[in-house]
Amino acid sequence: MIPSGFDTAPNAATSLLSPAMDASSESVFRTLIRMFKHLRKWFVAHCFGHSRQRTRLVSKDGRCNIEFGNVDAQSRFIFFVDIWTTVLELKWRYKMTVFITAFLGSWFLFGLLWYVVAYVHKDLPEFHPADNHTPCVENINGMTSAFLFSLETQVTIGYGFRCVTEQCATAIFLLIFQSILGVIINSFMCGAILAKISRPKKRAKAITFSKHAVISKRGGKLCLLIRVANLRKSLLIGSHIYGKLLKTTVTPEGETIILDQTNINFVVDAGNENLFFISPLTIYHIIDHNSPFFHMAAETLSQQDFELVVFLDGTVESTSATCQVRTSYVPEEVLWGYRFVPIVSKTKEGKYRVDFHNFSKTVEVETPHCAMCLYNEKDARARMKRGYDNPNFILAEVDETDDTKM
Repeated sequence: MIPSGFDTAPNAATSLLSPAMDASSESVFRTLIRMFKHLRKWFVAHCFGHSRQRTRLVSKDGRCNIEFGNVDAQSRFIFFVDIWTTVLELKWRYKMTVFITAFLGSWFLFGLLWYVVAYVHKDLPEFHPADNHTPCVENINGMTSAFLFSLETQVTIGYGFRCVTEQCATAIFLLIFQSILGVIINSFMCGAILAKISRPKKRAKAITFSKHAVISKRGGKLCLLIRVANLRKSLLIGSHIYGKLLKTTVTPEGETIILDQTNINFVVDAGNENLFFISPLTIYHIIDHNSPFFHMAAETLSQQDFELVVFLDGTVESTSATCQVRTSYVPEEVLWGYRFVPIVSKTKEGKYRVDFHNFSKTVEVETPHCAMCLYNEKDARARMKRGYDNPNFILAEVDETDDTKM
């Protein structure tokens, strides 16, 4: 015998799902289902996400996860030949170390040379020079004063207490050489710091991509959509956006190619070049027969092994420097059957407002579970609207005789 409590549970569930339930109960029921779905996604992402985390070539902020090994010494020497690029690409802590070392080292080196000049010319107090003795450099009494004179000479301070006399040509030549070398060091180091500060890489930080990519219908076609925004009001001139699909493939000859690249064309409604990048744009890739996503489905997307890298190239309007922004998406970051929430609205004052709080938010929409199904459905509808000739149909001519002869 079944207890009464177990007997009433199915009836309660049936009453919730019955067509006669009121609007408030239906709304609460759908809200509970939606909350359960989000809770399940959160649980799977946090409990099993770390074990399923994939290795990616390009991080979300555009950094490349790659290292070079077994580079020979001759190839490493190239970094010293192209010293300007090497200094520019140094991190700030190393750059400031080079900056301080270059100046302190040159000051100390020339201070030592000035001390040698004074020592050879017997200008130091330990030599007890005569009263009518004219030194090469006035008021150099030791290594400390020689270092101070080197500092004053190279940075052109000129306090007037220590100065070169016309007594020896060696001091005059050393003064000219230090002045020229000091100008070169100042130009190189100051130029390197200014170039690093004004690098377009920093401007690229103001370009942001959506956290996820979505797949849904747009204009009757199945598309992969990504949202991108420019956080500055200054434009990127001549912007061009494109993508690369990275995955491991095996050739018919049996060769395994890691990080095999496939072009992914992204467009907006006006194309993929010369974007009017004043407000956030939703770029999309049409999943057709030529797309590598054509044979993927909603059920098998998470089982795929690929990385979608998106590039945005443009020229900074204020500095005319070219910059590139990169990001990547792995299968877990591609949501099938979703679209982005609108974020652009118009205020009462007539201004357009962008709500970045909803920049990466998505909503679930009705979407075919694969691109092949969508195109098969379209072909079936097209065949219903037009007729086809039957190749097995043969038209036979029959001679009609007049059976009404009198």
